[in-house]
Amino acid sequence: MLKTACQEQLLPGETLQQKWEFAQEVGYDAVELRAKGDLHFASRLPELRRALADGVVMPTVCVEMLHFFGAFDADLRRDAIDQMKSQLTVIGELGGLGAQTPASYGMFSRRLPPFEPPRGEEEEREILLSGLTELGEHAGAEGVTLFLEPLNRYEDHMVNRLEQAADLIREVGLDSVRIGIDAYHMNIEEADPAAAILEYAPYIGHAQVSDSNRFQPGAGHLDWPAWLGALRSAGYDGYLAAECRLTGDPVEAVRSIPAFLRRAAR
Repeated sequence: MLKTACQEQLLPGETLQQKWEFAQEVGYDAVELRAKGDLHFASRLPELRRALADGVVMPTVCVEMLHFFGAFDADLRRDAIDQMKSQLTVIGELGGLGAQTPASYGMFSRRLPPFEPPRGEEEEREILLSGLTELGEHAGAEGVTLFLEPLNRYEDHMVNRLEQAADLIREVGLDSVRIGIDAYHMNIEEADPAAAILEYAPYIGHAQVSDSNRFQPGAGHLDWPAWLGALRSAGYDGYLAAECRLTGDPVEAVRSIPAFLRRAAR
């Protein structure tokens, strides 16, 4: 059965409990949390524990940081890994499934000048494998999963397609590292998104949804029946977490997503 989640910042309400009340009313099954840097997510533990006690379902967290484990600077890489470890620990304490992160965001693009990054591909691969291994081992110890998210070519130059993420995950060799797919990025990078889902299904652990224009599902031209049909054929039983911008009335936009996805899935 299709399960939907919505990132917390999209939901109306001042508290997680209020957001959850709205989410249930319009057909969501869970709330996806957002985690900033500077150990901010860990500082929210009292709030998150209260929400958990009140029945809020919070299976996953998506990072919202300024740098990531693939950063050019070694100190920034170290900080990003420490932040992610903390976030994995917190989501594990909440009984969640895991945390999603890209290798980098906005750091460099081969599609924009100067076109060639200051680091060679071999060094980049070593850095990515090292970071994924350390984070994957920590995730495994906490009983959760690290979801590696491929981003489009304008937002990251290292991991853009499911093929690249799966290659890294195979070499890392840990079940606690999976791919976190995102419909928007796949729409840009995959020649056939549905075929990519089927080919790399064993490595997919989480899914985020937004349309071809980054707005809510249904506001663009993505082939949702094909995309969702591939996930269903692949046996995916996780959440579809709305991570998107909103067009139109924001409350109505958020309200529309679960029903739209269920119609498209049929």
